[in-house]
Amino acid sequence: MRNKSLKTLLTLILIVTFYFVSSAKEPSFRFKVNMEDPQSHYYHVELRCEGFVKDKLNFKLPAWTPGYYWIMNFAKNVVRFKAETGSGKKLDWEKVDKNNWEVDSENAEIVIISYDVFAHTSSVADAFLDESHAYISPAGIFMHLSGELNHPAEVNLKFSDRWTAVSTGLDELKGKPNTYRADDFDTLYDSPIYIGNQKTMTFDVKGLKHTVAMVSPEMFDTTTFIADLKKIVTSATDLMGHIPYKHYTFIIMGPGQGGLEHRNSTAVFSSASYMMKTKESYDRWLSFLAHEYFHLYNIKAIRPLSLGPFNYDKENLTRMLWVSEGFTVYYEYVILNRAGLLNRDEFLKVISKTIRNYENIPGHLLQSATEASFDTWIQFFNRNDNASNTTISYYDKGCILGLLMDLKIRQETKNRKSLDDVMRRLYKEFYQEKKRGFTDEEFRKVCEETAGTSLPELFSYASTVKKIDYQKYLNYGGFKINLEVLKDQNKRTDNFVKKNYEIDPNEHAAASEKEIGRGILR
Repeated sequence: MRNKSLKTLLTLILIVTFYFVSSAKEPSFRFKVNMEDPQSHYYHVELRCEGFVKDKLNFKLPAWTPGYYWIMNFAKNVVRFKAETGSGKKLDWEKVDKNNWEVDSENAEIVIISYDVFAHTSSVADAFLDESHAYISPAGIFMHLSGELNHPAEVNLKFSDRWTAVSTGLDELKGKPNTYRADDFDTLYDSPIYIGNQKTMTFDVKGLKHTVAMVSPEMFDTTTFIADLKKIVTSATDLMGHIPYKHYTFIIMGPGQGGLEHRNSTAVFSSASYMMKTKESYDRWLSFLAHEYFHLYNIKAIRPLSLGPFNYDKENLTRMLWVSEGFTVYYEYVILNRAGLLNRDEFLKVISKTIRNYENIPGHLLQSATEASFDTWIQFFNRNDNASNTTISYYDKGCILGLLMDLKIRQETKNRKSLDDVMRRLYKEFYQEKKRGFTDEEFRKVCEETAGTSLPELFSYASTVKKIDYQKYLNYGGFKINLEVLKDQNKRTDNFVKKNYEIDPNEHAAASEKEIGRGILR
Protein backbone atom coordinates (compact mmCIF):
# COMPACT_ATOMS: atom_id res chain seq x y z
CA MET A 1 0.00 0.00 0.00
CA ARG A 2 2.82 2.29 0.90
CA ASN A 3 4.58 1.54 -2.42
CA LYS A 4 1.36 2.21 -4.32
CA SER A 5 0.91 5.61 -2.61
CA LEU A 6 4.51 6.52 -3.31
CA LYS A 7 4.10 5.53 -6.92
CA THR A 8 0.96 7.67 -7.21
CA LEU A 9 2.72 10.65 -5.62
CA LEU A 10 5.68 10.37 -7.99
CA THR A 11 3.32 10.18 -10.95
CA LEU A 12 1.54 13.37 -9.81
CA ILE A 13 4.88 15.14 -9.37
CA LEU A 14 5.93 14.17 -12.89
CA ILE A 15 2.61 15.34 -14.33
CA VAL A 16 2.80 18.70 -12.56
CA THR A 17 6.46 19.14 -13.54
CA PHE A 18 5.68 18.30 -17.16
CA TYR A 19 2.81 20.78 -17.15
CA PHE A 20 4.92 23.68 -15.93
CA VAL A 21 7.87 22.83 -18.19
CA SER A 22 5.69 22.42 -21.28
CA SER A 23 3.68 25.55 -20.55
CA ALA A 24 6.79 27.70 -20.00
CA LYS A 25 7.56 29.82 -23.02
CA GLU A 26 10.73 29.25 -24.99
CA PRO A 27 13.11 32.18 -24.34
CA SER A 28 12.88 34.64 -27.22
CA PHE A 29 13.78 38.17 -28.26
CA ARG A 30 11.70 40.01 -30.86
CA PHE A 31 12.57 43.52 -31.99
CA LYS A 32 10.37 45.97 -33.84
CA VAL A 33 12.18 48.94 -35.37
CA ASN A 34 10.09 51.84 -36.58
CA MET A 35 11.67 54.46 -38.84
CA GLU A 36 8.56 55.96 -40.45
CA ASP A 37 9.54 59.47 -39.38
CA PRO A 38 13.06 59.64 -40.86
CA GLN A 39 13.37 63.42 -40.76
CA SER A 40 13.39 63.18 -36.95
CA HIS A 41 16.54 61.01 -37.11
CA TYR A 42 15.05 58.78 -34.41
CA TYR A 43 14.60 55.02 -34.54
CA HIS A 44 11.84 53.76 -32.25
CA VAL A 45 12.84 50.34 -30.94
CA GLU A 46 10.67 47.83 -29.11
CA LEU A 47 12.00 44.57 -27.65
CA ARG A 48 9.62 41.82 -26.55
CA CYS A 49 11.48 39.53 -24.17
CA GLU A 50 9.80 36.22 -23.28
CA GLY A 51 10.74 33.32 -21.05
CA PHE A 52 13.07 35.02 -18.57
CA VAL A 53 11.17 34.96 -15.31
CA LYS A 54 13.18 36.98 -12.80
CA ASP A 55 12.58 39.80 -10.37
CA LYS A 56 15.08 42.01 -12.18
CA LEU A 57 16.30 42.10 -15.79
CA ASN A 58 19.28 44.12 -16.98
CA PHE A 59 19.25 45.38 -20.56
CA LYS A 60 22.50 46.59 -22.09
CA LEU A 61 23.55 48.43 -25.23
CA PRO A 62 27.11 47.72 -26.47
CA ALA A 63 29.76 50.37 -25.95
CA TRP A 64 31.45 49.48 -29.27
CA THR A 65 30.84 47.54 -32.45
CA PRO A 66 32.84 44.56 -33.83
CA GLY A 67 35.71 45.54 -36.12
CA TYR A 68 35.78 49.16 -34.95
CA TYR A 69 38.19 49.33 -32.04
CA TRP A 70 36.96 52.39 -30.23
CA ILE A 71 34.62 52.87 -27.30
CA MET A 72 31.73 54.73 -28.91
CA ASN A 73 29.26 54.65 -25.99
CA PHE A 74 26.14 54.19 -28.10
CA ALA A 75 24.00 54.60 -24.97
CA LYS A 76 24.43 58.37 -25.31
CA ASN A 77 21.91 58.27 -28.17
CA VAL A 78 19.14 56.51 -26.20
CA VAL A 79 16.12 58.45 -24.89
CA ARG A 80 12.58 57.72 -23.69
CA PHE A 81 13.30 54.28 -22.25
CA LYS A 82 10.18 52.46 -20.96
CA ALA A 83 9.34 49.00 -19.66
CA GLU A 84 6.09 47.08 -19.18
CA THR A 85 4.73 43.56 -18.88
CA GLY A 86 3.05 41.69 -21.71
CA SER A 87 -0.31 42.76 -20.30
CA GLY A 88 0.67 46.44 -20.35
CA LYS A 89 1.55 46.98 -16.69
CA LYS A 90 4.27 49.62 -16.35
CA LEU A 91 7.48 48.46 -14.72
CA ASP A 92 9.93 50.52 -12.72
CA TRP A 93 13.48 50.77 -13.98
CA GLU A 94 16.77 52.45 -13.18
CA LYS A 95 19.87 53.14 -15.20
CA VAL A 96 22.63 51.52 -13.11
CA ASP A 97 25.58 51.96 -15.44
CA LYS A 98 26.41 53.97 -18.54
CA ASN A 99 24.86 51.31 -20.81
CA ASN A 100 22.78 49.24 -18.38
CA TRP A 101 19.04 49.65 -17.72
CA GLU A 102 17.79 47.54 -14.79
CA VAL A 103 14.08 46.70 -14.91
CA ASP A 104 12.03 45.54 -11.92
CA SER A 105 10.44 42.79 -13.98
CA GLU A 106 8.37 41.28 -11.14
CA ASN A 107 8.87 37.73 -12.46
CA ALA A 108 6.74 38.55 -15.50
CA GLU A 109 6.70 35.96 -18.28
CA ILE A 110 6.82 38.72 -20.88
CA VAL A 111 8.68 42.02 -20.55
CA ILE A 112 8.55 44.67 -23.26
CA ILE A 113 11.01 47.53 -23.34
CA SER A 114 10.98 50.45 -25.75
CA TYR A 115 13.29 53.36 -26.43
CA ASP A 116 14.31 55.85 -29.11
CA VAL A 117 17.76 56.09 -30.65
CA PHE A 118 19.03 59.29 -32.26
CA ALA A 119 20.93 58.43 -35.45
CA HIS A 120 22.49 61.13 -37.58
CA THR A 121 26.20 60.29 -37.85
CA SER A 122 27.41 59.11 -41.24
CA SER A 123 29.85 56.32 -40.39
CA VAL A 124 30.15 52.58 -41.02
CA ALA A 125 30.08 52.11 -37.24
CA ASP A 126 27.17 54.44 -36.43
CA ALA A 127 23.45 54.28 -37.14
CA PHE A 128 22.03 56.86 -39.52
CA LEU A 129 18.53 57.93 -40.49
CA ASP A 130 17.15 60.67 -42.72
CA GLU A 131 14.81 61.00 -45.70
CA SER A 132 17.37 59.49 -48.09
CA HIS A 133 18.00 56.17 -46.33
CA ALA A 134 18.38 54.26 -43.09
CA TYR A 135 21.56 52.56 -41.99
CA ILE A 136 21.38 50.34 -38.92
CA SER A 137 24.67 49.61 -37.21
CA PRO A 138 23.13 46.98 -34.90
CA ALA A 139 25.37 47.46 -31.85
CA GLY A 140 24.06 51.00 -31.57
CA ILE A 141 20.39 50.03 -31.89
CA PHE A 142 19.64 46.65 -30.30
CA MET A 143 19.85 46.10 -26.56
CA HIS A 144 20.54 42.64 -25.17
CA LEU A 145 19.62 40.99 -21.90
CA SER A 146 22.75 40.77 -19.78
CA GLY A 147 24.29 37.29 -19.91
CA GLU A 148 21.90 36.06 -22.64
CA LEU A 149 23.79 36.73 -25.86
CA ASN A 150 23.51 33.17 -27.18
CA HIS A 151 19.77 33.26 -27.90
CA PRO A 152 18.27 33.90 -31.35
CA ALA A 153 16.80 37.30 -32.12
CA GLU A 154 14.12 38.40 -34.57
CA VAL A 155 14.03 41.89 -36.12
CA ASN A 156 11.00 43.42 -37.82
CA LEU A 157 11.52 46.63 -39.79
CA LYS A 158 8.80 49.20 -40.36
CA PHE A 159 9.67 51.98 -42.78
CA SER A 160 8.21 54.47 -45.21
CA ASP A 161 7.01 53.27 -48.61
CA ARG A 162 9.41 55.80 -50.13
CA TRP A 163 12.06 53.08 -49.75
CA THR A 164 12.03 49.90 -51.79
CA ALA A 165 14.94 47.74 -50.67
CA VAL A 166 16.54 46.17 -47.59
CA SER A 167 20.14 44.95 -47.76
CA THR A 168 21.70 42.86 -45.01
CA GLY A 169 23.52 39.63 -44.30
CA LEU A 170 20.69 38.47 -42.01
CA ASP A 171 18.27 35.78 -43.17
CA GLU A 172 14.75 36.98 -43.96
CA LEU A 173 12.01 34.89 -42.37
CA LYS A 174 9.70 33.23 -44.86
CA GLY A 175 6.17 34.55 -44.73
CA LYS A 176 7.19 37.55 -42.63
CA PRO A 177 7.99 40.55 -44.84
CA ASN A 178 10.85 42.75 -43.66
CA THR A 179 11.51 40.41 -40.72
CA TYR A 180 14.96 38.93 -40.17
CA ARG A 181 16.56 36.40 -37.86
CA ALA A 182 19.98 36.14 -36.20
CA ASP A 183 21.13 32.92 -34.56
CA ASP A 184 22.51 34.91 -31.63
CA PHE A 185 23.38 38.46 -30.66
CA ASP A 186 26.98 38.19 -31.87
CA THR A 187 25.54 37.52 -35.32
CA LEU A 188 23.02 40.33 -34.94
CA TYR A 189 25.66 42.85 -33.89
CA ASP A 190 27.76 41.84 -36.89
CA SER A 191 25.02 42.31 -39.49
CA PRO A 192 24.38 45.91 -40.62
CA ILE A 193 21.12 46.75 -42.38
CA TYR A 194 20.70 49.32 -45.16
CA ILE A 195 17.18 50.46 -46.14
CA GLY A 196 16.64 52.76 -49.09
CA ASN A 197 16.40 52.79 -52.87
CA GLN A 198 19.69 51.07 -53.61
CA LYS A 199 19.91 48.81 -56.63
CA THR A 200 20.90 45.18 -56.17
CA MET A 201 22.84 42.90 -58.47
CA THR A 202 23.91 39.31 -57.87
CA PHE A 203 26.54 36.82 -58.92
CA ASP A 204 27.28 33.23 -57.91
CA VAL A 205 30.56 31.71 -56.78
CA LYS A 206 30.68 27.98 -56.12
CA GLY A 207 26.90 27.87 -56.14
CA LEU A 208 26.49 30.54 -53.47
CA LYS A 209 24.64 33.82 -53.99
CA HIS A 210 26.49 37.12 -53.59
CA THR A 211 24.43 40.30 -53.56
CA VAL A 212 25.83 43.72 -54.40
CA ALA A 213 23.67 46.58 -53.12
CA MET A 214 24.73 49.90 -54.62
CA VAL A 215 23.68 53.48 -54.17
CA SER A 216 23.88 55.29 -57.55
CA PRO A 217 25.16 52.34 -59.61
CA GLU A 218 24.81 54.46 -62.75
CA MET A 219 28.09 56.09 -61.69
CA PHE A 220 29.89 52.76 -62.13
CA ASP A 221 30.72 50.53 -65.03
CA THR A 222 28.74 47.85 -63.24
CA THR A 223 29.45 45.09 -65.78
CA THR A 224 33.19 45.38 -65.27
CA PHE A 225 32.88 46.00 -61.55
CA ILE A 226 30.69 42.97 -60.85
CA ALA A 227 32.97 40.77 -62.96
CA ASP A 228 36.02 41.99 -61.03
CA LEU A 229 34.29 41.53 -57.68
CA LYS A 230 33.46 37.96 -58.67
CA LYS A 231 37.13 37.38 -59.49
CA ILE A 232 38.10 38.66 -56.03
CA VAL A 233 35.67 36.33 -54.27
CA THR A 234 36.77 33.39 -56.40
CA SER A 235 40.46 34.11 -55.75
CA ALA A 236 40.00 34.39 -51.98
CA THR A 237 37.82 31.31 -51.64
CA ASP A 238 40.17 29.26 -53.85
CA LEU A 239 43.03 30.26 -51.56
CA MET A 240 41.22 29.16 -48.38
CA GLY A 241 39.44 26.14 -49.83
CA HIS A 242 36.17 26.64 -47.95
CA ILE A 243 33.36 29.21 -47.72
CA PRO A 244 31.90 29.79 -44.24
CA TYR A 245 28.61 31.39 -45.30
CA LYS A 246 25.45 30.55 -47.22
CA HIS A 247 25.18 33.99 -48.84
CA TYR A 248 27.15 37.24 -48.80
CA THR A 249 26.14 40.88 -49.21
CA PHE A 250 28.27 43.85 -50.30
CA ILE A 251 26.60 47.07 -49.10
CA ILE A 252 28.11 49.89 -51.15
CA MET A 253 26.85 53.23 -49.89
CA GLY A 254 27.31 56.73 -51.22
CA PRO A 255 30.19 59.18 -50.71
CA GLY A 256 32.04 58.90 -47.44
CA GLN A 257 35.06 57.25 -45.91
CA GLY A 258 35.80 53.81 -44.60
CA GLY A 259 34.40 50.35 -44.58
CA LEU A 260 33.74 47.64 -42.05
CA GLU A 261 33.94 43.88 -42.34
CA HIS A 262 31.22 41.55 -41.08
CA ARG A 263 30.56 37.81 -40.93
CA ASN A 264 28.76 37.50 -44.25
CA SER A 265 28.62 41.09 -45.42
CA THR A 266 30.61 44.26 -45.66
CA ALA A 267 29.49 47.89 -45.58
CA VAL A 268 31.62 50.46 -47.39
CA PHE A 269 31.38 54.05 -48.51
CA SER A 270 32.31 54.93 -52.05
CA SER A 271 32.72 57.90 -54.33
CA ALA A 272 32.15 56.58 -57.82
CA SER A 273 33.45 59.69 -59.54
CA TYR A 274 36.79 59.15 -57.80
CA MET A 275 36.89 55.35 -57.76
CA MET A 276 36.39 55.08 -61.51
CA LYS A 277 38.54 58.08 -62.43
CA THR A 278 41.85 56.33 -63.16
CA LYS A 279 43.13 52.76 -63.21
CA GLU A 280 45.17 53.51 -60.09
CA SER A 281 42.14 54.75 -58.15
CA TYR A 282 40.07 51.79 -59.38
CA ASP A 283 42.81 49.38 -58.28
CA ARG A 284 42.78 50.98 -54.82
CA TRP A 285 39.02 50.54 -54.71
CA LEU A 286 39.33 46.85 -55.58
CA SER A 287 42.08 46.46 -52.97
CA PHE A 288 39.81 48.00 -50.38
CA LEU A 289 37.00 45.58 -51.21
CA ALA A 290 39.39 42.61 -51.29
CA HIS A 291 40.62 43.63 -47.84
CA GLU A 292 37.13 43.83 -46.32
CA TYR A 293 36.09 40.58 -47.98
CA PHE A 294 39.15 38.60 -46.82
CA HIS A 295 38.37 39.65 -43.26
CA LEU A 296 35.59 37.05 -43.30
CA TYR A 297 38.49 34.60 -43.01
CA ASN A 298 41.15 36.62 -41.21
CA ILE A 299 39.53 38.02 -38.04
CA LYS A 300 35.97 36.74 -38.37
CA ALA A 301 36.98 33.08 -38.56
CA ILE A 302 40.74 33.12 -37.87
CA ARG A 303 41.02 35.37 -34.85
CA PRO A 304 42.98 36.08 -31.68
CA LEU A 305 41.37 34.50 -28.64
CA SER A 306 40.36 37.86 -27.15
CA LEU A 307 38.40 38.88 -30.26
CA GLY A 308 35.38 36.67 -29.73
CA PRO A 309 33.18 35.97 -27.95
CA PHE A 310 33.19 39.68 -27.17
CA ASN A 311 32.74 41.72 -24.06
CA TYR A 312 30.61 44.55 -25.43
CA ASP A 313 31.03 46.73 -22.35
CA LYS A 314 34.73 47.49 -22.65
CA GLU A 315 37.89 47.22 -24.76
CA ASN A 316 38.83 43.73 -25.98
CA LEU A 317 42.61 43.98 -26.02
CA THR A 318 44.95 42.00 -28.25
CA ARG A 319 48.56 42.23 -29.41
CA MET A 320 47.76 40.48 -32.68
CA LEU A 321 46.15 43.08 -34.94
CA TRP A 322 49.37 43.13 -36.96
CA VAL A 323 48.22 39.66 -38.05
CA SER A 324 44.47 40.27 -38.22
CA GLU A 325 44.75 43.57 -40.09
CA GLY A 326 48.29 43.55 -41.45
CA PHE A 327 48.18 40.08 -42.98
CA THR A 328 44.81 41.03 -44.48
CA VAL A 329 46.51 43.95 -46.24
CA TYR A 330 49.12 41.55 -47.61
CA TYR A 331 46.44 39.16 -48.79
CA GLU A 332 44.36 41.84 -50.48
CA TYR A 333 47.28 42.25 -52.88
CA VAL A 334 47.86 38.48 -53.18
CA ILE A 335 44.17 37.95 -53.96
CA LEU A 336 44.13 40.67 -56.62
CA ASN A 337 47.28 39.28 -58.20
CA ARG A 338 45.89 35.75 -58.39
CA ALA A 339 42.62 37.14 -59.74
CA GLY A 340 44.53 38.76 -62.59
CA LEU A 341 43.68 42.26 -61.37
CA LEU A 342 47.14 43.28 -60.16
CA ASN A 343 50.26 42.36 -62.11
CA ARG A 344 53.72 41.68 -60.71
CA ASP A 345 55.02 45.22 -61.11
CA GLU A 346 51.89 46.70 -59.54
CA PHE A 347 52.15 44.27 -56.63
CA LEU A 348 55.77 45.21 -55.97
CA LYS A 349 54.87 48.88 -56.25
CA VAL A 350 52.21 48.74 -53.51
CA ILE A 351 54.48 46.68 -51.23
CA SER A 352 57.29 49.20 -51.79
CA LYS A 353 54.91 52.00 -50.84
CA THR A 354 53.94 50.14 -47.68
CA ILE A 355 57.59 49.84 -46.67
CA ARG A 356 58.11 53.56 -47.33
CA ASN A 357 55.08 54.41 -45.22
CA TYR A 358 56.44 52.38 -42.33
CA GLU A 359 60.12 53.32 -42.53
CA ASN A 360 59.58 57.03 -43.10
CA ILE A 361 57.83 57.82 -39.84
CA PRO A 362 59.95 58.20 -36.69
CA GLY A 363 57.37 56.23 -34.72
CA HIS A 364 58.79 52.97 -36.07
CA LEU A 365 61.82 53.55 -33.85
CA LEU A 366 59.61 53.64 -30.73
CA GLN A 367 56.54 51.43 -31.16
CA SER A 368 56.42 47.75 -32.09
CA ALA A 369 53.64 46.06 -34.03
CA THR A 370 52.39 44.26 -30.92
CA GLU A 371 52.32 47.52 -28.95
CA ALA A 372 50.46 49.30 -31.74
CA SER A 373 47.90 46.49 -31.74
CA PHE A 374 47.42 46.64 -27.99
CA ASP A 375 47.07 50.43 -27.91
CA THR A 376 44.73 50.77 -30.88
CA TRP A 377 41.74 51.46 -28.60
CA ILE A 378 43.35 54.63 -27.30
CA GLN A 379 45.42 55.70 -30.31
CA PHE A 380 43.93 54.74 -33.67
CA PHE A 381 40.95 57.12 -33.60
CA ASN A 382 42.55 59.57 -31.18
CA ARG A 383 45.71 60.61 -32.96
CA ASN A 384 47.47 63.73 -31.75
CA ASP A 385 50.00 66.02 -33.44
CA ASN A 386 52.86 63.82 -32.23
CA ALA A 387 51.42 60.51 -33.46
CA SER A 388 53.80 60.01 -36.40
CA ASN A 389 56.75 60.46 -34.05
CA THR A 390 55.59 57.87 -31.52
CA THR A 391 53.28 55.37 -33.23
CA ILE A 392 53.10 53.12 -36.28
CA SER A 393 50.41 51.49 -38.39
CA TYR A 394 50.01 47.78 -37.64
CA TYR A 395 48.39 47.62 -41.08
CA ASP A 396 51.70 48.58 -42.70
CA LYS A 397 54.09 46.62 -40.53
CA GLY A 398 51.80 43.60 -40.48
CA CYS A 399 51.66 43.61 -44.28
CA ILE A 400 55.46 43.73 -44.41
CA LEU A 401 55.78 40.87 -41.93
CA GLY A 402 53.22 38.87 -43.90
CA LEU A 403 55.41 39.10 -47.00
CA LEU A 404 58.57 38.23 -45.05
CA MET A 405 56.85 35.30 -43.34
CA ASP A 406 55.63 34.00 -46.69
CA LEU A 407 59.13 34.24 -48.18
CA LYS A 408 60.75 32.57 -45.17
CA ILE A 409 58.33 29.63 -45.09
CA ARG A 410 58.76 29.06 -48.83
CA GLN A 411 62.55 29.24 -48.51
CA GLU A 412 62.66 26.77 -45.62
CA THR A 413 60.32 24.29 -47.33
CA LYS A 414 61.73 24.66 -50.86
CA ASN A 415 58.49 26.34 -51.92
CA ARG A 416 56.36 23.38 -50.86
CA LYS A 417 54.57 25.38 -48.17
CA SER A 418 53.70 29.03 -47.67
CA LEU A 419 51.79 31.49 -45.52
CA ASP A 420 48.68 30.18 -47.28
CA ASP A 421 49.20 26.89 -45.42
CA VAL A 422 49.40 28.78 -42.12
CA MET A 423 46.09 30.52 -42.83
CA ARG A 424 44.36 27.32 -43.92
CA ARG A 425 45.58 25.43 -40.85
CA LEU A 426 44.48 28.19 -38.48
CA TYR A 427 41.09 28.19 -40.18
CA LYS A 428 40.66 24.42 -39.95
CA GLU A 429 42.13 23.86 -36.48
CA PHE A 430 40.72 26.81 -34.58
CA TYR A 431 37.64 27.96 -36.47
CA GLN A 432 36.25 24.69 -37.78
CA GLU A 433 37.44 22.21 -35.17
CA LYS A 434 38.10 23.97 -31.86
CA LYS A 435 35.62 26.76 -32.61
CA ARG A 436 37.65 29.41 -30.83
CA GLY A 437 40.37 31.94 -31.40
CA PHE A 438 44.10 31.25 -31.07
CA THR A 439 46.55 32.43 -28.45
CA ASP A 440 49.70 34.33 -29.40
CA GLU A 441 51.73 31.20 -28.66
CA GLU A 442 49.48 28.99 -30.77
CA PHE A 443 49.80 31.33 -33.73
CA ARG A 444 53.59 31.22 -33.49
CA LYS A 445 53.55 27.43 -33.17
CA VAL A 446 51.54 27.02 -36.37
CA CYS A 447 53.88 29.35 -38.27
CA GLU A 448 56.99 27.54 -37.06
CA GLU A 449 55.58 24.06 -37.64
CA THR A 450 54.63 25.08 -41.18
CA ALA A 451 58.14 26.41 -41.80
CA GLY A 452 59.72 23.40 -40.12
CA THR A 453 61.97 25.66 -38.06
CA SER A 454 61.86 28.31 -35.36
CA LEU A 455 61.30 31.89 -36.48
CA PRO A 456 62.80 34.05 -33.72
CA GLU A 457 63.88 36.92 -35.95
CA LEU A 458 60.52 37.36 -37.63
CA PHE A 459 58.65 37.38 -34.34
CA SER A 460 61.17 39.78 -32.85
CA TYR A 461 60.36 42.13 -35.73
CA ALA A 462 56.75 42.05 -34.49
CA SER A 463 57.47 42.53 -30.78
CA THR A 464 60.38 45.00 -30.97
CA VAL A 465 61.57 47.94 -33.06
CA LYS A 466 64.53 45.97 -34.36
CA LYS A 467 65.68 47.12 -37.82
CA ILE A 468 64.30 44.86 -40.54
CA ASP A 469 66.76 43.16 -42.87
CA TYR A 470 64.65 43.46 -46.00
CA GLN A 471 67.25 42.24 -48.46
CA LYS A 472 67.85 39.00 -46.57
CA TYR A 473 64.22 37.96 -46.97
CA LEU A 474 63.66 39.42 -50.42
CA ASN A 475 66.60 37.35 -51.66
CA TYR A 476 64.59 34.23 -50.91
CA GLY A 477 62.11 35.22 -53.63
CA GLY A 478 64.54 36.60 -56.18
CA PHE A 479 63.87 40.25 -55.37
CA LYS A 480 66.07 43.19 -54.48
CA ILE A 481 65.37 46.43 -52.67
CA ASN A 482 66.77 49.75 -53.81
CA LEU A 483 67.24 52.54 -51.28
CA GLU A 484 67.60 56.21 -52.04
CA VAL A 485 67.73 59.12 -49.60
CA LEU A 486 64.87 61.49 -50.33
CA LYS A 487 65.82 65.06 -51.14
CA ASP A 488 62.92 66.56 -49.21
CA GLN A 489 63.59 65.86 -45.54
CA ASN A 490 61.15 68.51 -44.25
CA LYS A 491 64.05 70.18 -42.42
CA ARG A 492 63.86 67.82 -39.45
CA THR A 493 66.05 68.54 -36.45
CA ASP A 494 66.21 65.00 -35.04
CA ASN A 495 68.55 63.51 -37.69
CA PHE A 496 65.76 61.25 -38.97
CA VAL A 497 66.40 60.55 -42.66
CA LYS A 498 63.61 59.60 -45.05
CA LYS A 499 64.36 57.13 -47.82
CA ASN A 500 62.73 55.77 -50.93
CA TYR A 501 62.30 51.99 -51.03
CA GLU A 502 61.70 50.21 -54.30
CA ILE A 503 61.44 46.42 -54.72
CA ASP A 504 62.39 44.98 -58.10
CA PRO A 505 63.04 41.51 -59.48
CA ASN A 506 66.71 40.48 -59.22
CA GLU A 507 67.77 39.30 -62.66
CA HIS A 508 70.80 37.56 -61.15
CA ALA A 509 68.81 35.52 -58.62
CA ALA A 510 69.14 31.73 -58.59
CA ALA A 511 66.47 29.69 -60.35
CA SER A 512 65.19 28.35 -57.01
CA GLU A 513 64.77 31.92 -55.71
CA LYS A 514 62.89 33.00 -58.82
CA GLU A 515 60.65 29.97 -58.41
CA ILE A 516 59.73 31.13 -54.91
CA GLY A 517 58.96 34.57 -56.28
CA ARG A 518 56.67 33.02 -58.88
CA GLY A 519 54.97 31.10 -56.11
CA ILE A 520 53.87 34.39 -54.58
CA LEU A 521 53.27 36.38 -57.75
CA ARG A 522 51.34 34.65 -60.51
